[in-house]
Amino acid sequence: YPWGYDSDNGPDQWHKNYPTAKGLHQSPIEINNKEVHYDSSLLPWFASYDPGAAKTILNNGKTCRVVFDDSFDRSVLRGGPLPRVYRLRQLHFHWGSSDDRGSEHVVNGVRYAGELHLLHWNPKYSNYLDAVRRTDGVAVLAIFLQVGKTPKPEMKRILEEINAIKTKGKEVPFPNFDPSILFPKSRDYWTYHGSFTTPPCQECITWIILREPIIVSSDQMAKLRSLSKNAENEPHIPLVDNWRPTQPRYFRMVSSSF
Repeated sequence: YPWGYDSDNGPDQWHKNYPTAKGLHQSPIEINNKEVHYDSSLLPWFASYDPGAAKTILNNGKTCRVVFDDSFDRSVLRGGPLPRVYRLRQLHFHWGSSDDRGSEHVVNGVRYAGELHLLHWNPKYSNYLDAVRRTDGVAVLAIFLQVGKTPKPEMKRILEEINAIKTKGKEVPFPNFDPSILFPKSRDYWTYHGSFTTPPCQECITWIILREPIIVSSDQMAKLRSLSKNAENEPHIPLVDNWRPTQPRYFRMVSSSF
C-alpha cells in the first residue's frame, strides 16, 4: 500500500493498511527528563565502520539514504544496551520544511531541525527480513541535527551528492564513506524499545538516541529540502516534513547512560 506524509496517506492514516502502527511499542516518542531512568549498568557503545562498505546514495521519494554492504560483519555497532554486534545496513535522514522542526524524537519539548538514523540489524538471524520480525532484530543509532553557527564539515560529503539524486528513484555510487565522522563528541544516550517510524512500523528496534546533537547550517538543511519526492518526468514537489509525530509511550521505560 502506498504511504507518505500528506493528509491523505500520512501518519494518521497508516494504521488502516499497517495495523502495527497502532501498537503499544511505537516510535518516535517524546523523551522527558522527569520520566527517564538513569541506568548505571548501561555500557558505552562502539561503532567500527569500514568506509569500503558504503555503496550508494539514493532518493527514494521519502528520504535521502546511504546504503552499505551488510553481507558480513564489516561495519558494526556494539555495546550500549545491545546484547551483541549489529550490522550497519543504511542511514537516512528526517527533516522539516523549516529549521524549527524535522526531528522525529522530541526531547523535553524540543523538536530539532532533523534526525539522522543509522540502521543496524542483528546477524544472529539469517537475514534482514527475518530480523525485522524479531523484537531484538534491529538497532537504530539516532542523532539530532541542530541548526547553528558552526556546522559540522563532515556533513558536506553527503550533501555534495544531493544534486545527483534530485528526483525520486535517482541513485549514484557513494564509495569510501565512514559514517562515524558524523558522530558528536559525547557518547551519552537514551535507550528504549520501539518501532520503525515508517510503515509497516514493526516493533523490533532498540533505539540508541544520542543526547548531543550535531550542528548543521541553514544552508545544509535547505539542500535536503531541495530534493523532490517526485520522479524526473513529474512536477517538482519538495521532499520535506518526512517525520512521524510522537507516539504514546505507554508503560515503556526510557533509560539513560548519563
